[in-house]
Amino acid sequence: MLVKTFGSAVLGIAATLVTIETEISRGAKFYLVGLPDNAVKESQQRMEAALRTNGFRVPGKRIVVNLAPADIRKEGASYDLPLAISVLAASDQIRVGEDILEKHIIMGELSLDGSLRPIKGVLPIALNAKEEGFEGIILPKENALEAAVVEGLKVYGVESLMEVVDFLEGRLEIKPQVVDFKSQFYKKLDNIMLDFSDVKGQENVKRAVEVAAAGGHNILMVGAPGSGKTMLARRVPSVLPPFSLEEALETTKIHSVVGNVDSDMALMTERPFRSPHHTISDVALVGGGTYPQPGEISLAHNGVLFLDELPEFKRTVLEVMRQPLEDRVINISRAKFAVQYPASFMLVASMNPCPCGYYNHPEKECVCSVGSIKNYLNKISGPLLDRIDIQVEVVPVPFKDMSKVRPSESSAEVRKRVTKAREIQQERFKEYKGVHSNSQMTSKMMQKFCAVSEDGTNLLKVAIERMGLSARAYDRILKVSRTIADLEGSENIQTQHLAEAIQYRSLDRDSWGLK
Repeated sequence: MLVKTFGSAVLGIAATLVTIETEISRGAKFYLVGLPDNAVKESQQRMEAALRTNGFRVPGKRIVVNLAPADIRKEGASYDLPLAISVLAASDQIRVGEDILEKHIIMGELSLDGSLRPIKGVLPIALNAKEEGFEGIILPKENALEAAVVEGLKVYGVESLMEVVDFLEGRLEIKPQVVDFKSQFYKKLDNIMLDFSDVKGQENVKRAVEVAAAGGHNILMVGAPGSGKTMLARRVPSVLPPFSLEEALETTKIHSVVGNVDSDMALMTERPFRSPHHTISDVALVGGGTYPQPGEISLAHNGVLFLDELPEFKRTVLEVMRQPLEDRVINISRAKFAVQYPASFMLVASMNPCPCGYYNHPEKECVCSVGSIKNYLNKISGPLLDRIDIQVEVVPVPFKDMSKVRPSESSAEVRKRVTKAREIQQERFKEYKGVHSNSQMTSKMMQKFCAVSEDGTNLLKVAIERMGLSARAYDRILKVSRTIADLEGSENIQTQHLAEAIQYRSLDRDSWGLK
């Protein structure tokens, strides 16, 4: 007898319909075909143990299971449940109408006792089920809330194999998972755990972070150990504009693929903050592997990627980021397939100014030679620095001044200004596909939106000549000054906007590293 059940395979952050065809005939042996990986092949043992534990028998006949289409690789243990249901139906151990199986996607990992474990990639699977016209989806209860985000799809959360059998045979009624995710989403948007007001002093650096957040600019903080670089970086997501529903959906899809979505939440409400250790490999950072998975830059999509102690990262690791920083996607190609992951993130990096960490420190003396400082800074390539718009020095706040510092602005107050500036940019770039902030402007856009007065041009000329700013700093200064003007609600770039932007090019000065 031939029975078909339906599942889904996740490739990249999209899912593809998989038909599980099970045929039982005279003979012996179990055959599983259709390009399964080892985890899928091992489902035979899990399925057989679960069937015996729940009072079913394993057919002593020839069983052929085909996972179609056969040219797409099937990964993971999420095919255990549809395989078990198809074997039970094909051996007439359960009576299930074909119309029921044809209307539902079934996915789940089986324990040996027949209970179900949560799976990865539920949101892409649910979206695919709706696109393919399925009425509902049956999956582990822990994943039900995530799948219920998809409107127009009945989501049935189950806890065991017997519960699925009783439901399919009509002996058990399961209410579809219902969640008012929109009200929950908007309710949690303003929850801020780490606040800017916690940071003592550093008003100039806070201003630089505000400018970076308002224009989507990458920022590098250079300062001595204990000056507050990491503390500031961890609070950057709190001043970024709140998630839109579309951004939250796209970000949740990426985290769903790697199983990072909590079972008690439908959608992510906080922008991701990823902080990999400097020993990370290039594949772990950008994604890939034999069977590609999203890397840290994709997990930071629509959020922040924080690289602490930037010069300590391997040079090859930093260089592979150059293309994603420009294109905001990462393309991973293999011999038989290619996947694309989104990677639109804000890069926040920090580093010491020298090997000992105390160059330009107000109290402690630096013991590094000029050559060692230059060698330390040269660990970061010019092309990578070229993609960092803002480079700001972080000077430690003296202990005696910490108690005197008056309370600073909260993240909520800064976020209001940042959001208003982003709205101006969205209106400005509404005719340009894929451009949402000033940091993404091309040279042609800069000619149109970054016009500078004669006084401003003279100021730029003096800055480049006297301060020894590099030629690549010119475009970055214009982009940052455009953002500063947006924060002030100014239609044109004023001289004071340019002057502030020039201050944010610390590492471009010829005098940097010279004692």
